[in-house]
Amino acid sequence: MSPRAPAMAPDARREALVDVTLRLMREHGSNVTTKQIAEAAGVAEGTIFRVVDTKDELLEAAVQRAFEPGDLVQRIEEIDADLPLEQRLLSLVAILQQRFRATFSLMRKVGLVRPPDHVHDDPAAAQWRARLRLLLHGVVGADADRLACPVDEFVHTLRLLTFAGSHEHIADGHLLSPEQIVSTVLHGLLRPVDQKDH
Repeated sequence: MSPRAPAMAPDARREALVDVTLRLMREHGSNVTTKQIAEAAGVAEGTIFRVVDTKDELLEAAVQRAFEPGDLVQRIEEIDADLPLEQRLLSLVAILQQRFRATFSLMRKVGLVRPPDHVHDDPAAAQWRARLRLLLHGVVGADADRLACPVDEFVHTLRLLTFAGSHEHIADGHLLSPEQIVSTVLHGLLRPVDQKDH
């Protein structure tokens, strides 16, 4: 049994339980029990129902938490701006792939075929998407002048290919590596033309 958790205010306890529930749902899906949650959180099972009315409410809050930015902003901001563009993009794609794959895995575990409505409809979600777009622009940085298209189109294409190449079904079981994604976006799929061919 886990050690007893320290006393917390109800809101803080709820947040802690949501985090624990999300971690367990990644393993057990919606079949996770309140007993498992309580043990992992180090609380009595009854404590759960002092901060939520039902198990379903807790599961729903955990799924919503999965679609929040979490540490994604910090991880993208930590990409070294002094690296060459290709290296920066490899770091970015690796971060995005980890996020996408964790999200896809959770959705399979809980039987979601699409993200919850709040991911698209909530004003906070719209603000987050706008923030993410600016973060991606920041990774490209001054190299935006080297692109053959507007930076917005470039990061949109990079995200779409990363999304599709990270999804088992969309990629038909052939997931793309960060190297494949970045090379495709930067250089395409044609062999370089030898100088002697000109």
